[in-house]
Amino acid sequence: MRVLIQRVTRAEVRVDNSLVGSIQEGLCMFVGVTHSDTPQDATRLAERASNLRILQDADGKMNRSLRDSGGSALVISQFTLYADTRRGRRPSFVDAAAPDDARLLIATFVETLQAVPITVEEGIFGADMAVSLTNDGPVTILLEQPSSTAELGC
Repeated sequence: MRVLIQRVTRAEVRVDNSLVGSIQEGLCMFVGVTHSDTPQDATRLAERASNLRILQDADGKMNRSLRDSGGSALVISQFTLYADTRRGRRPSFVDAAAPDDARLLIATFVETLQAVPITVEEGIFGADMAVSLTNDGPVTILLEQPSSTAELGC
């Protein structure tokens, strides 16, 4: 499972020109799921994301997490995080999980964030979404679960 996190001053998602989710300061999280991902991976990744200290403290240092800042999260499903571009000019998405499996794991990810508690807004799974955000910093971080070092046995 992968989550591409962007620290934002604002973010919103629209479907068919209708606003379906919006946050002010916090994190916009694009979440991708692959075939081998489990509910435990989704839970662990959400815990890692909620504890990631990339929000600014009073001194302007990246020293606070969503958990301790009271910030919000906008979660967007994004199968293209598993695009394979090693060959040709058209990405392959065979590494992305089937929609029904991905939908369940993203729901687990969101439920874990909400249990922190963190205010969570969402896009609509499988919809053609228009995401608008203002990246703060800019700060963009990629988290994976299991992490690539764990897969290597490090």
